[in-house]
Amino acid sequence: MDPMIGAATQASAPSGNLVKDGDIQSFATDVIEASRQRPIIIDFWADWCGPCKQLMPALEAAVKQAAGAVALVKINADQNQQLCTQLQVQSLPTVLAFWQGQPVDGFQGAVPPSEINAFIERLKKVSGGTGNDPIAGALDKADELLAANQTMEAAQLFQQILTHENTNLRALIGLAEASLALGEPDQAKQILDTIDSKAAAEAKLTERLKKIETAIELLEQAENAGDATTLEAAVEADPLNHQARFDLALARQASGDMAGAAEALLAIIMREREWNEDGARSQLLKLFDAAGPTDPFTLKYRRRLSSILFS
Repeated sequence: MDPMIGAATQASAPSGNLVKDGDIQSFATDVIEASRQRPIIIDFWADWCGPCKQLMPALEAAVKQAAGAVALVKINADQNQQLCTQLQVQSLPTVLAFWQGQPVDGFQGAVPPSEINAFIERLKKVSGGTGNDPIAGALDKADELLAANQTMEAAQLFQQILTHENTNLRALIGLAEASLALGEPDQAKQILDTIDSKAAAEAKLTERLKKIETAIELLEQAENAGDATTLEAAVEADPLNHQARFDLALARQASGDMAGAAEALLAIIMREREWNEDGARSQLLKLFDAAGPTDPFTLKYRRRLSSILFS
């Protein structure tokens, strides 16, 4: 393991999870000291406060989405009235942000997610983009390893990150991607079961999550794929045997021949667009999802599909 990566994850250990409960006793450690590494957001709330219950889930999701750039400390105002007095908290919910031991921003009331995201973006700028959090650097490194097909090293780093921030969405998605690449779809599926897909609001994370889900679905389909040679013979004998052609697409997909699978599906669409409740087009769209919207395969066959549908 790269010693720089190890140092990064070790340095993050004191920060704990991105979201935690706090009080006046832990304030110095959880907020003042922790804000030396990254901005710390404080959410003052109470059980009786309806707007607090609206704000808190959205705030937690946005903090997790920020992938370590900020952290959240939730403080029950009723149980910490002295602290509220010291920080001049006069209504609930009140959200404050600390950086380098000092308050730098804040807001009151249950604001919409767009305002929460703008608030966090301001904090990123104040702290230089990442909040000097080593987790962010480790995530970037893990993604680089994954892109370079150094899958085992990437998986190990994602796992290290998760020992410190076990709900980090980017690390969970990265580990699921690595598991798939290592031929462990069951493990990838178990990881997905721990992820709240609604929390992955960032477009890139949503796209990565969709690719994993679709790839697992395609692998499950491949388990029931027939013999390609037999199916090719059946299609040659009867070009209108759409089920055989569809099964041929699955067989080619199972062998990794995505282009061949796409050709078979397009052939069905050309002959009978609505066959099996638009099943061929739906399957082709799954191949696009698995490859990603900017992959050359997707771009090529999406153009082919459009030319057939709009001809």
